[in-house]
Formats: sequence, C-alpha cells, structure tokens
Amino acid sequence: MAVGGGLGLGGVLLVLAIGYFTGIDVSPILTGSGSGQSQQTRPLTDREEQAGEFSSQVLATTEQVWSDIFPNAFGKPYDPPTLVLFSQVTQSPCGGASGATGPFYCPVDEKAYLDTAFFAFMQQELGAGGDFAQAYVIAHEVAHHVQDEIGILAEVNAMRQRASEREANALTVRLELQADCLSGVWASYVDDLLEPGDIDEALNAAQRIGDDYLQRKAGRVPNPHTFTHGTSEQRQRWFSNGYEAGSPAACDTFGADRL
Repeated sequence: MAVGGGLGLGGVLLVLAIGYFTGIDVSPILTGSGSGQSQQTRPLTDREEQAGEFSSQVLATTEQVWSDIFPNAFGKPYDPPTLVLFSQVTQSPCGGASGATGPFYCPVDEKAYLDTAFFAFMQQELGAGGDFAQAYVIAHEVAHHVQDEIGILAEVNAMRQRASEREANALTVRLELQADCLSGVWASYVDDLLEPGDIDEALNAAQRIGDDYLQRKAGRVPNPHTFTHGTSEQRQRWFSNGYEAGSPAACDTFGADRL
C-alpha cells in the first residue's frame, strides 16, 4: 500500500508531534504501559516508530474517506476517532488490555487501541503479513467508530445486555462482520493507493482471524455458538462486499438472512 514516503521519525518529540497532528496518542508507549501511574519516559524502539508512522498514514486515509462518505450516507459530518498505540499493556475506560487481547475500540472515549507488537504477531504467528493486512486491522477498528457515530454500536450493546450468551455472541458476529464490510468500503476509496496483491493481503488476514480458523489453530473443534467475529469465509466475503460496492448500504449485516 503506497501511503506516502517515510516520515523520518527520529525520536520522542517528533512522534509526539505526529500524534498531535494525526490523531494518534503515543503517550502509552512513551510511558511504558499506559496505566496512568507515574513512569519515566523511555526512547521509542524502531518497531514502535515504524508502527506510529504507518498507523498515522492509514488513519489519515480513513479520516479523509469517512469525511467524504458521512454527509451523504448518514446526513451528518464525520467526527474521527483517536488511535492509541500502546506497548504490552494499557488502560482504557473500557478496561485494561494487553497485546493478547488484540486491537479494540472503546466507545466511552471514542478511541481505538492497538498494541505495537500486534503487526508482528499477525505476520509471525498468524501468517497474515503485508502492509495492507495491517491497514485492514486499523480500518476495522475505525469502522467500529463509524458504527458508534451512527448509533449502531450503542444499540447492539444494549441488546447484548438483555440477551443470552449465545444470542449476544450472534449479535457480536453481525457487528464485527459489518465492520469488515465497512473496512472494504474504505479500501474501495483508497484504490488508487493500492499495489498489486494488497486486497489479497487483506483477505488473507480476514481468513487468518476467522473464529473457525483460530479455534482449529488452538486445537479445538470449531463451535459456532461461541463465535464472536465470524468465520474466515464470512469475514472475507463481507470485506469483499464492501470493497466491490463502495457503499455502506452494502453492509447491512443485521438485515441479512445469510451471513
């Protein structure tokens, strides 16, 4: 994915400046854990600098795309989220998190949280390498913010609180597949930035983070009642639906008879 040349990040101050101008909060990295306790600022590693640079570029494309789409699709302007990069562990209003929990979106503070080591985990442990696979992950979390902005996230969260565990899981699957579809919509709008193989990278990542694939990888027999994100096939198909249609109207997973 050609998202621009290197920014030449050389240290803490420059990364902080990029965070200020691009909506990325890097303070949890600079203070170590983001726990809110008093800690010493430490230098950034090369991997953290690269993650910050790349994430800022991808986040900028999501802001541009959704700012263009929102007025026509939803009748109001787009208010972009903040992306929080952290290392190992962090705290959010939605609770604590570590790299093991994976990326997540917190509607309380309207921030998406991403461990800087997750990209390496995707490539080394899941076999989902490539810069567009990483961009897809960021776009998916931004898609949850889109859902929050239009009220779907709050509505589904309220429904889940009244539902059984099995029913709540099924609702969560529809929510996650919709986010995959909205990620595909974003991808269609940055098509001029894509390089050969980029969409295949995203589809491969979607396949490697499907519930059935992950349960098999863990040595378990896939149990659909426990799925919370959808199968590999579903995740790939809904991403493709959004990419091919280029419109949020193609992403009504809650009205779909077949996921």
